[in-house]
Amino acid sequence: MLNLVIFGAPGSGKGTQSERIIDRYGLYHISTGEVLRDQIARGTQLGKLADKYISQGHLIPDDLMVKVLADEIDSHPDEVSRGIIFDGFPRTIPQAEELTRLLKERGTEVHAVVGLEVEDTELIERMLKRGRDTGRADDNPDTIKERLNVYHSQTQPLREYYHKQNKFHPVPGSGSVDHVFSHISRHLDNIDTESSSNANI
Repeated sequence: MLNLVIFGAPGSGKGTQSERIIDRYGLYHISTGEVLRDQIARGTQLGKLADKYISQGHLIPDDLMVKVLADEIDSHPDEVSRGIIFDGFPRTIPQAEELTRLLKERGTEVHAVVGLEVEDTELIERMLKRGRDTGRADDNPDTIKERLNVYHSQTQPLREYYHKQNKFHPVPGSGSVDHVFSHISRHLDNIDTESSSNANI
């Protein structure tokens, strides 16, 4: 079993590399955005509660997000048996602590965090090009700058958090998709999930 968090700034290629990782390692993909939309569409109790926040433009509280993730994991026991790739969560250290607790209650843990590392100048170029190619509204200079500021202030501290637990695997995010994935797979192929609980918290 391999539980993995994929980590990186907007435009770093998380979505593309997640697909490659899922194909190779057979992990169950949990995207917080997709899970929330599914809960809301099905009208579940958790979905209705989440929708109250989303419809008012508020962020989902961490404790509610963890309940949604727990429900997703517990509802798919066969699919998660080989491992999970978490996409979009955690984004902050409190969320990471909640994820640790959630998995520990189920007898497992986060085994590795893959960090896609790309310089801001390249990230901006990538997102501007994506905006031109796809018409994506949030890929404009002002919004890109704000998204990167939020990433560096709120999400970047996770790098040190997981580094202290010997779980953070930095991967150069520049170059071809195949080149980046070759770096990722070298890291993941060498992870001993039986003895990865060597945290220094």
